[in-house]
Amino acid sequence: MNLLFRLIWTAFARRWRPAVPPLGPCRTPFRVLPTDLDVLFHVNNGVYLSMMDVARVDLMHRAGLMGLLAKRGWYPGVVAETIQFRRSLQLFDRFDIETRVLGWDDKAMLLEQDFVRRGEIVATSVVRSRFLIRGGGTVAPSELAELAGESPVSPTLSETVARWNADQVVTRAAGSTPIGDTDS
Repeated sequence: MNLLFRLIWTAFARRWRPAVPPLGPCRTPFRVLPTDLDVLFHVNNGVYLSMMDVARVDLMHRAGLMGLLAKRGWYPGVVAETIQFRRSLQLFDRFDIETRVLGWDDKAMLLEQDFVRRGEIVATSVVRSRFLIRGGGTVAPSELAELAGESPVSPTLSETVARWNADQVVTRAAGSTPIGDTDS
């Protein structure tokens, strides 16, 4: 429930935060609350993913895209994400999530989200997100980029992100085939 309050607070607080470019970066401030902790008294790994959702909404609001998306009935959905933890976040730590769009392919946007505490990246993630249309269908990322005033041509992805993205496409195409199963 605290993430719902964070979402509401982030939407309210954007009035005092600067606008950001559609591709970012967008820095969203957070503080670790008692409800974020697991039994080892550091932030639960699932809470990181939920905080990332709030930060992506902040990017869309502060880039001026939320109204444009709503008018068209477009909304984002996460297709895949990966996160690497470097340090733990502890109770009452202040940190930012820095969100930026890295690029896109013909179906999905690729974003990077870094958890930054006192200038140090404590966790980093890559997110593959598609935009859907209420009532059915999907939005081509190039169309979304044009709506945002950006070039429909994706920035070049790093080799690591491009490889991760390709792996996600292959895994999805394989359906329920477990990762690493080569008997199919």
